[in-house]
Amino acid sequence: MIARLPEECASLIEGGKRLGGVLAEVAKRVVPGVSSAELNELAERLIREKGDAPAFLGYTPDSATRPYPAALCVSINDEVVHGIPNESPRALEEGDIVGLDLGLTHKGFIVDSALTVPVGRAGDISRKLMTATAEALEAGIAAAQIGNHVGDISHAIETSLKSAGFSAVRELGGHGVGERVHEEPFVPNTGHAGTGPELVEGMVLALEPIANEGKAAIVLSADGYTYRTKDGSRSAHFEHTILIEKDGTLVLTRRPDEGAL
Repeated sequence: MIARLPEECASLIEGGKRLGGVLAEVAKRVVPGVSSAELNELAERLIREKGDAPAFLGYTPDSATRPYPAALCVSINDEVVHGIPNESPRALEEGDIVGLDLGLTHKGFIVDSALTVPVGRAGDISRKLMTATAEALEAGIAAAQIGNHVGDISHAIETSLKSAGFSAVRELGGHGVGERVHEEPFVPNTGHAGTGPELVEGMVLALEPIANEGKAAIVLSADGYTYRTKDGSRSAHFEHTILIEKDGTLVLTRRPDEGAL
């Protein structure tokens, strides 16, 4: 658990602004017929145009046996997270929902953000799922205050999703971020208020509620990265990187078009 110095925070703030802009542009390209590979290529190009680097490309998590082969994670319908867009590209179809998860490295510091968007007109349940997951993220952000604990964030996310009638994925969740894609602490999407590490000034966290229409159980695909819902139901994923400050919590990765599903 690392409390960042002011100069480090400045790099994270600028990186977050850049990442929010890139994700907004990629989300605009989510239309019927576009391929997952095209979205990946666009994300990487937009990141590199400003002199930054895609944080996920070539990154090997502790649980993986090979580096991640793309800049962007594209997870479609029952794919929960970490869908690989460029090994077996898929064309998006009307009514799909698509999770876009992207990391960016700016001046040595990493920010991480995700959203789920519809392809054309999604069904009512899918739209409710996306809205509920986005609202759970906001609930988690509101709980991320100095003196609270990681469990307060987890409890807020879980309570928000349950009240909307959706299942919170337990195995996956938020995390510290900064010099590496994944740092301590782990921030589960379920938990008890008042438990876990205390939140302190200068802490940088990526909060990421992940919710399923059906049951919470997930399975890992043969590619070693893509998680799917075990029951085949749809899943949604929203994420922001936040900086906990003395006067409140700053969301680093807000998008210019935030709020429109």
